Amino acid sequence: MDTARITDPAAVSAPALAAAPAATPAAPTDQSAAPTDQGAAPTDQGAAPTDQSAARAPVVTRPSLAQLLALALPIVVSRSSQVVVGFTDAAMVGQLSQAALAATTAGATNAFNVLVLPMGMVFVVQSFASQLTGRGDAAGARRYGWYGLGIAALTQVACLASLPFLSAAVALFDYSAEVQGLMATYLWWRLLSGGAAIGLEALASYYGGLGNTRLPMLAQLVVMVLNLALCWVLIYGNLGAPALGVAGSAMAASAATTIGFALLFGCFVLGVGCGARRATGFSLRDAWRVVKIGVPSGFNWFIEFAAFSFFLNVVLPGLGTTTIAAMMSVIQLNSVSFMPAFALASSGAIFVGQAIGADRRDDVPRTVWLAMAAAAGWMGLLAVVYVVAPRFFLSAFVAEGAPDAAQFLDVGARILLLSCAWQLFDAASMVLSEALRAAGDTLATFVARGVIAWGVFVPGAWLSVRRYGGGDVEAVFWLAAYLAVLAVVLLLRFRSGRWRSIVLTDDVSLPG
Repeated sequence: MDTARITDPAAVSAPALAAAPAATPAAPTDQSAAPTDQGAAPTDQGAAPTDQSAARAPVVTRPSLAQLLALALPIVVSRSSQVVVGFTDAAMVGQLSQAALAATTAGATNAFNVLVLPMGMVFVVQSFASQLTGRGDAAGARRYGWYGLGIAALTQVACLASLPFLSAAVALFDYSAEVQGLMATYLWWRLLSGGAAIGLEALASYYGGLGNTRLPMLAQLVVMVLNLALCWVLIYGNLGAPALGVAGSAMAASAATTIGFALLFGCFVLGVGCGARRATGFSLRDAWRVVKIGVPSGFNWFIEFAAFSFFLNVVLPGLGTTTIAAMMSVIQLNSVSFMPAFALASSGAIFVGQAIGADRRDDVPRTVWLAMAAAAGWMGLLAVVYVVAPRFFLSAFVAEGAPDAAQFLDVGARILLLSCAWQLFDAASMVLSEALRAAGDTLATFVARGVIAWGVFVPGAWLSVRRYGGGDVEAVFWLAAYLAVLAVVLLLRFRSGRWRSIVLTDDVSLPG
């Protein structure tokens, strides 16, 4: 994730926030400035914060589009670097064979499915950190970074315990024997860095809650560069290394992720880019709050990706290896639009959390509509590009002159065009889900995703394809229908205003 400039002692907020005309001072408690571990926090009229005191930057509760984009840009770079990693891995491995491409892309998706539960849990670190930042409690926010790292440590233990069972798990699905063997090898190497991957997300959530999205961006860039270099060496056997193919791709990802986490963890321990060097207020009650809000958040992601995993591992294999490879290539292309849109949703959630912490809940809806418009605009632009030249983009995933190239491009182009239908619904559901998560309303989004994913998407896709002989068109239709229904349900939940009564950082109410 990030190298040379990772030691830059960044302030708590992104640069654009400090000078923002819409900024208001963080809401003090008991009519006085919140104390820090070093002394009274400076206000916007006082001396600039130094690395020896907790930074007290103005809190923006009604961001402009420019402020939203300024905070989102480092997240866009971070998420886009992950897209580059997935895209280039698929493109490099795709030059080996269709089986290698299917095993690597499906293996990466299945690795994500394994990690998505703890990943969703640590996302709530941003909710707590942003609300405490809105209240001016930087030392209190820091302890939630440590809680997130605790979840990462438990994840590493679980990943190591799962390694002996990977081959048997992969054999349960209807892949060809060659794809099964390659995928099991990929997952073995990839899950070695499971704890590091969750640790990166936990620290990115902590820093994001502060408004500092630059350090996580730099860390992700380090991961990207290292992964690209190591893939070139290990997949093809360059610089005298053995040509390891699919296994080399997974080794490269694990090594790069571990190094990126180590760099960002070092910054966190040293207090680089933090609002406080020491955390205060550790308690079992706070740990329980993280669990109470984090478990629904984790299952919110887990239940959706479990449904997609069923779609990938049970529904699609009946359509053949070429269709699987084409679908996964389209997913990689769609991640180009998904990741920046998710970054816009995340930056909107940071503003939402800080507004709630500053007790300015009435400013939240405006931020949500702004983030939704920005995300939908980006998704719509990419959809137009894909409609214009679908085969051009898909050609990167298949070797020229390969026996199945024509079929791959035909199927892939059709799926890519159909995928444009879900782009706007995906943007809306992401922004609304992130805003509700920032407010602590994670149980409702979990229930909505679970019911719609497993009550609409999974049975509809399975019946259409496996029972009634439908093809890729029917499969994609149910994916689009799921996202459309989810967006409507989350919109109704947000407009109900239930999130206004949830308080994360006081002894008041937690969602039941």
